[in-house]
Amino acid sequence: MNIHELKEKFSQIRSFSTDDVNALMDFAKKTYIHNEISIKEYRKLVRELEGKGAALPEEPIENSLIEN
Repeated sequence: MNIHELKEKFSQIRSFSTDDVNALMDFAKKTYIHNEISIKEYRKLVRELEGKGAALPEEPIENSLIEN
């Protein structure tokens, strides 16, 4: 699967299209978790999306399970 195919799948499921790489990254993660794509496809998509500027959201420190 490539980014174009991911965008098409996103449009079919969500009923709207997006070019937001962070939204596509979240969607790729959910697609992988639901076993709709392989780990190889997921890693490829993540590399491509990160190359386009996608980033994982940073969690606030106060929600961390690790004590400082």
